[in-house]
Amino acid sequence: MPKQVSSVQTLAQELAFPSTRYQGSKAKLVDWIWKQVSNLNFTTVLDAFGGTASVSYLFKTKAKKVTYNDLLQFNYNIALALIQNKNTRLGSNEVDWLLQKHSYIDYPSFIQENFSGIYFTDDENVLIDQLITNINYLDDQYKRAIAFFALCQACIIKRPYNLFHRKNLYIRLADVKRSFGNKTSWDRPLNDWFREFVKEANQAIFDNGHENIVYNMDVLAMPTNYDLVYIDPPYISSQGVVVDYLNFYHFLEGLAIYPDWKNRIDYKSKHRRFIAKNNDWTDKKKAITAFDKLFDRYQNSILVVSYRNDGIPSETELLNLMKKYKKSVHIEYYGKYQYALSTNTNTQEILLIGI
Repeated sequence: MPKQVSSVQTLAQELAFPSTRYQGSKAKLVDWIWKQVSNLNFTTVLDAFGGTASVSYLFKTKAKKVTYNDLLQFNYNIALALIQNKNTRLGSNEVDWLLQKHSYIDYPSFIQENFSGIYFTDDENVLIDQLITNINYLDDQYKRAIAFFALCQACIIKRPYNLFHRKNLYIRLADVKRSFGNKTSWDRPLNDWFREFVKEANQAIFDNGHENIVYNMDVLAMPTNYDLVYIDPPYISSQGVVVDYLNFYHFLEGLAIYPDWKNRIDYKSKHRRFIAKNNDWTDKKKAITAFDKLFDRYQNSILVVSYRNDGIPSETELLNLMKKYKKSVHIEYYGKYQYALSTNTNTQEILLIGI
């Protein structure tokens, strides 16, 4: 477990954000992001679309007071474990308890009944039903969050493409010669992965001296008193293709709302996705208005936007929009950066900064 250290630089070097296979994660870009903003004068920061919490974690290691927000409940739980949590960890005896079946607990079979043959084997579905039920029995919110993080990561790593956007268990189970290393991960038991990811989470937990807090709400309903607001919204390509995180990770969102999951499923879909909801951030016709409202609301903060130069709104549109609210605006370019599953090799990651 990481020991308390006074030097922020040493702290950042000793701690490691847990590995992630999350689509669109900025985990590999955090050093570059920090380089662009480290000279700015700020103490409090809002990570408005927090996702994996990798950027919030970056700011936490830099001794900033962090507020994390994400509209998805499963992401909120992950941030609860890694950002708001100061020193609570999950013990090995508690992990053992979570992986056992207990006679005094009535275990639902929701996943077994509704997701057979879709994402996981029948035995794995039994274990996931059991694990999430045991997790919800834990009294401590941070221990629940750590266990939930580990379950989500164990589910993701067992999935082809690390996503839940298709009914494609057959890819894992097909008896064919493979030229890639995923099969090793797929064949490793889910309970082994669960233990591994608990260990990763435990090693990442620390107290940076601030009362960091996480939210699960509409960003336009959040408070406005932040020195810096970091904005990494869902990306819409120039062709109008949306990175829809709820569609990609609806299974994890279902785990986060397990008792109510049955009421959120579109049972007509082969892969049991959630019933679709309107969202301005995933509508190419409404995205620029959504940015405008956000920039207006946080115009008294330093604004930092992560986006790509080939998206909707365009780089020029975002630049002109931010200039409505900020006196000094500039763009930093990371250069070519290709996300997993993306076929576009020409896109550039950009950081739009308004002071």
